[in-house]
Amino acid sequence: MLSPFPVPLLGFAAYSGTGKTTLLTKLLPLLKAKGVRVGVIKHAHHEFDIDHPGKDSYELRKAGAAQMLVASSQRWALMVEHAHETEPRLDELLGRLIQEELDLILVEGFKHETFPKIELHRAALGHPLLYPDDASIVAVASDQPLTTVRRITQLDINNETSLLNFILDYMADKT
Repeated sequence: MLSPFPVPLLGFAAYSGTGKTTLLTKLLPLLKAKGVRVGVIKHAHHEFDIDHPGKDSYELRKAGAAQMLVASSQRWALMVEHAHETEPRLDELLGRLIQEELDLILVEGFKHETFPKIELHRAALGHPLLYPDDASIVAVASDQPLTTVRRITQLDINNETSLLNFILDYMADKT
């Protein structure tokens, strides 16, 4: 289990194609409307780039900058080049967030790490449930009622209001 973190941390774990990002894009405006300042960490399973050829920051990074910080009056982004063979650990990434400016951190992915998570499950996809083998899963959001092997909170994956209320209650318990 990750060491205690000052900001409530809650993940969304599921197999690819279950709708993690789609659900988060629906929940984030609801949380923001409640005044919750949310940070998100998303795991990518492949090489990705947020910068593009022709942009000055891209050209400077490709020329050899190990770290490239781009800033404007509206946002800033830090791109760090690293040649690790392994995926970054969640605890390494959590420390990079500006904790003082957040009320909640949501994590998409990192399903094999031990931290509180909601499992997303769509029966039609045919994937096995994760929660029976992961005690850090605190709830399952599914499109069908489940027969559970251990007592766990069940949520409707298509009901953003019930998911929002679960998250708000979770936050209240952690603060």
